[in-house]
Amino acid sequence: DMLTDLGVEYVVIGHSERRQYFAETNETVNKRTKAALAGGLKPIICVGESLDQREQGVTEELVRMQVKIALNGVTADELKNVVIAYEPIWAIGTGKTATADQAEEVCAAIRKVVGELYGEDAAKGLTVQYGGSMNPKNAEELLGKPDVDGGLIGGASLKADQFAVIVDAATKG
Repeated sequence: DMLTDLGVEYVVIGHSERRQYFAETNETVNKRTKAALAGGLKPIICVGESLDQREQGVTEELVRMQVKIALNGVTADELKNVVIAYEPIWAIGTGKTATADQAEEVCAAIRKVVGELYGEDAAKGLTVQYGGSMNPKNAEELLGKPDVDGGLIGGASLKADQFAVIVDAATKG
């Protein structure tokens, strides 16, 4: 209630740092998602894998599971207010980033599981962002992918000149 009173519209839920440092689980992400929606907020649900999980080849299975649990009990109507951000943990604050093809592959998998749960129209209407060290050098290529609808920008948002390049790249598509 306090957030909506302040005019907040979106809340980030399940960010990798919250999962790591505050023991947030897939189940608590689900509870917070439902609470945010009930409170009139739009959740940006973060999902993603560690470097070990990527190297073990379980990225898609893991992300599918995270999405399914996060959306458990969320109605199709509520889904219209949800954003999902693919946040490869190994690419946050490390200077590493997923290639545009890797980001597209996982964002497409997110859209696919949402389609299985809610139908193709809901999947097409869902906003899927990429949140793993998007920067001025890679923004245009990442945002040019069909299943990458936007970016969840971290450090680059604190530097106006860098952020302006990302915003420019986003407006080209």
